[in-house]
Amino acid sequence: MSAPLLLWVILLRWAGGGGCARPGRTWQHCTDLRPLDILSEAVPAAGLARGMRVFQVQGVRGFQLSSSRPRALGFPASRLFIHCDRFPEEFSIIVTLRALRGPAKRNEYIFTLMLEESPSVLVGLRYAPDKLHFLFWSQERAGGWQTRVTFPNVSLSDNQWHTLILAVSGQSFSLTVDCSIPKDVVVETPFPASLSVRRASFYLGNRRRRKGVFTGLLRQLVLLPGADATPRMCHAVNFKVATLSVPTVLQDVPAKPVSNEVLKHAYESDMKVTLGARPRCSKQEKAQFWFNASRRGLYLCNGSTWLSVLEVQHRLDYVEEYQNLVTNSETMGIEVFSIPKVGLFAAVANRITPPGSAIYRWMDGKFVHYQNIPTHQAQSWKYFTIGKKIFLAVANFEQNERGQEFSVIYKWSRRKAKFITYQRISTHSARDWEAFVIEGEAFLAVVNHREGNNHNIDSVIYRWNPRTGLFETNQTIPTSGAYDWEFFTIGPYSFLAVANTFNGTSTKIYSHIYIWLSGSFQLFQSILTFGAADWEVFHIGDRVFLAVANSHSYDSGMPAPSNFYAINSSIYELNITAQMFVKFQDLLTYRYLCQDSGCSSVHVLPLSSPEVPKNPRMVWVGKDLKTHLIPWAGTLSTIPGCSKPHPA
Repeated sequence: MSAPLLLWVILLRWAGGGGCARPGRTWQHCTDLRPLDILSEAVPAAGLARGMRVFQVQGVRGFQLSSSRPRALGFPASRLFIHCDRFPEEFSIIVTLRALRGPAKRNEYIFTLMLEESPSVLVGLRYAPDKLHFLFWSQERAGGWQTRVTFPNVSLSDNQWHTLILAVSGQSFSLTVDCSIPKDVVVETPFPASLSVRRASFYLGNRRRRKGVFTGLLRQLVLLPGADATPRMCHAVNFKVATLSVPTVLQDVPAKPVSNEVLKHAYESDMKVTLGARPRCSKQEKAQFWFNASRRGLYLCNGSTWLSVLEVQHRLDYVEEYQNLVTNSETMGIEVFSIPKVGLFAAVANRITPPGSAIYRWMDGKFVHYQNIPTHQAQSWKYFTIGKKIFLAVANFEQNERGQEFSVIYKWSRRKAKFITYQRISTHSARDWEAFVIEGEAFLAVVNHREGNNHNIDSVIYRWNPRTGLFETNQTIPTSGAYDWEFFTIGPYSFLAVANTFNGTSTKIYSHIYIWLSGSFQLFQSILTFGAADWEVFHIGDRVFLAVANSHSYDSGMPAPSNFYAINSSIYELNITAQMFVKFQDLLTYRYLCQDSGCSSVHVLPLSSPEVPKNPRMVWVGKDLKTHLIPWAGTLSTIPGCSKPHPA
C-alpha cells in the first residue's frame, strides 16, 4: 500500500470514531455529555415494545415489564453510543421506579448491559430487600472479573415511587435516594477507564433470562455521562418523581425536545450537598453539607449537629409606594375579598357622605374603581357567604338624610355583576360587623357604639333564617362604647369577645369574652382594658392567645396625662387548667400608627389570592384623602405622609 493511501486510511479511521480508543482522548468526544435515555430507546416510535404495558399509579405513569420475552426488552448499545463503542468512565444513572411490596427475597434487575456471546453482565443494577447492587466487569484486570458494589439499608419495596441517582467516578460510588443524604462507597477496584460495548446490548428489567425480572413499574432510566446528576434532579418540589428524561408515552404533558446544551462542569466527587428538609446528623453523615433553601444557609455536619458555614444575614425589610387611590374622605376601614370566577375586590369605608364609599377591583396589576355605594360615615365592611349567596355588610356610624340610622347588608347580583341592597338593619353608631357559623347556622353580630350621648347600650347578634331569607335578632349583649367583635373557636367551643372602649366617664372598663352555650352567648370572662379598640386571636402550636389593642387611658375626674396615647396593650394566653385567659405579655403601643392623626387603618391583602399570582402582599394604609397600596416585605418602616412612625 502506498504511503499516501495508508495516510488516507488512518485519517478516515480517526474521523470515523476509531480515535476514541486512542490514549489521551476523553469520553466527551463520544456523546458531548448529553443525557442518554435508555428507557426511551427501548420504546418504538410507533408504540410500545412487546412485553411492555403502561400503568398509572398515584398519578404517575410507568412501564410494567413482562418476563415471558426478556430479549424483546433489549436493544443494541450502538443505538446510544453512536460516536464510539466505549462506556463512559465517569457518569450518573438516574432511575425512577415503584417496587412492589412483597415477601420475595430474590434479586430483581433494573437493567443490564451484556455482550451477545457472553452470559456475564458488563454493567448492571439490581436490588434485593433492603439492598441495591451495582455490577460492572473490569476487563482491564488479568482474566477479568465482575465487581459488585453494595449499598445496604436501601428500602424500596413499599409500593411508593422512588428516584435513585447513582454517581460513579473511579473508586467512588455514591447513591442518593429521593434526594436524601447520599450513601458513599469506596471499593478497591475502580470502574474501568476503557470498557468496550462493541456487540453489547441493553436489557430492561432483566439479564436476558426470565429469572430475576423486574416486577414493579419503571418510569425513568437515564445515563448521564461525565457528571453527577444530583444537583440537576434535587431541586424539584416532588423529589420522588423528579425527571431528567421520560419517554413520551409516560409524560403527563406534551414532550419538550431534549436540550443540546453541553454540560459545563465535570463530575465532582469531593463535595456532597443535600437539599430539602433538615436531615439527620450523625457519625454516618459526618462531613456532609446541607443547604437550607428556606433560610438560604449552608451547614456542615460535625457528627452530631449541623454547624453554620454560610448563612444570609437578616436585614430589615421596607415598604415602598405601589399605588394611590384618591378617595373622597378619610378611609376608616378596608375589606379585601375574592369572588369566585369574578376576581379580587377591596371595599373602602369612607367617612364623609356623600358620595359614600367605593368598591375597587384588581385589574392589570392595580385596583380600579368598580362601584359606588351610598354610606353614612362608614366605619367598616364585612364580606361573608351563606351557601352560594355572597354578602357585604357596611357599618354606618351616622343617620341618613331622613334621620334614620341603618346599617345595610348588600348582596352580590350575578346578573348585574354588582352589589345591590338586600336588608337594612337598625343600628346605633355601628362600628363593626362580625360574621360566623355555629353548628351549621349563620350569624351576624353588630357593634353599637353609642346612642346619642349614651355609650352604655346593647349590641345585637342576628341569626340567619333560611325560610325568610333574612337576618333576625337572636340575642342582645350590653356593651359600652364598643368598637370590635372577635369570634373564635377552641375545640368544640365557640367564643365571642367584645372590645369595650368608653362608658361615658372612663376608658378604664372591662371588656368581655362570651361562650356559646344552649343556643346563646353567656359570659365567660371579663378583662380590664383601657379604651379597647380591637381583639385578635392567634395560635402558636397548640397554644391559644388573645391580644387586645388598648387605645388610651382617660377618666373625666382626672387630668389627662402628657403621654395620653402611649399605653400598654396586652396578650393573654388560654390556661386550660384554670379555664380562663391569663396575661402573657404587655406591649407598649400608641393610639395612631403615626403622630399625624390621619392614619386610620391598615389591611393586609391575602398572600394566596389567585387573582394576584405574581404580586407580593400588599398593605392598605388609609390617610387623609388618599389610600396607599404598598408592597409589604415583612417589617413596617415608614408610610408616605407619616413622618414619625410609632409602634402599632
